[in-house]
Amino acid sequence: MQIVGYDSGVRGLGYDPADGITGSVEPAALILADEGTLSRVELDPGVDLEYTLGARHCAGRIDDGHTPCSNPGAPYCPEHDDDWPCASCRGRCELPIEACREEHAIYLAAFAPATFKVGVTRLHRLPTRLREQGADRGAHLQAVSNGRLARRIETELAEGIPDRVPVDAKVAGLHLSVDRGAWHDLLDRYDLIRTFEFEYALPLSEQPVRETLLTGTVLGTQGRLLVLERAGGRYAVDLRDLVGYDVTARASDRELQANLGAFG
Repeated sequence: MQIVGYDSGVRGLGYDPADGITGSVEPAALILADEGTLSRVELDPGVDLEYTLGARHCAGRIDDGHTPCSNPGAPYCPEHDDDWPCASCRGRCELPIEACREEHAIYLAAFAPATFKVGVTRLHRLPTRLREQGADRGAHLQAVSNGRLARRIETELAEGIPDRVPVDAKVAGLHLSVDRGAWHDLLDRYDLIRTFEFEYALPLSEQPVRETLLTGTVLGTQGRLLVLERAGGRYAVDLRDLVGYDVTARASDRELQANLGAFG
């Protein structure tokens, strides 16, 4: 078996500036492939996972089933990497894909305790995008007619607010709450359309150790971060770091660094 993808469980959400968020969040899941057949491993709290990671290589392609690839690039080799032109766009494009012509939102996102970023997404995907990133708070700043204009505005705002947040910074705040004073000081600079608060209910009192493993009890997920408990330690796993690994269905016996709470 190979881990070939993950689902953060938020595809069912919708958004309208007048009505707010519609739809509901589903359980996050890993997508496994076994001889072309796909299956889901849902990541509900309380689920016990017992998988050992083996070699890592390209995750191939998912269509109706799974097309494997043995190339060493992971999670995807150049042949299967999705070259999304919007990832590096700064508003100087010719609207190369159909989605560029849809209405877009410019937003702010907050990650506990006080890490903030600016971003853009298609308007109807705004809460989806915020939850995909694991944001604790969000704010809709503007709606514009297309992605090119949105990227230009984002680029201007990014001179004072980062447009990327490292995974390590997200892990560092998983056990904390948002600094409301700092967040509201930022929001006070703008005329807001709507704000959002997200709860992930992770039972953490201290920062988990960042690891790449798939053995333990699921405590929950936040964005693409999976939090596991194993032998008294708590670990944050980036689901993207799992994609491409061959796995066997048995518990790993690899020794791990324990967080301080394991000794309490």
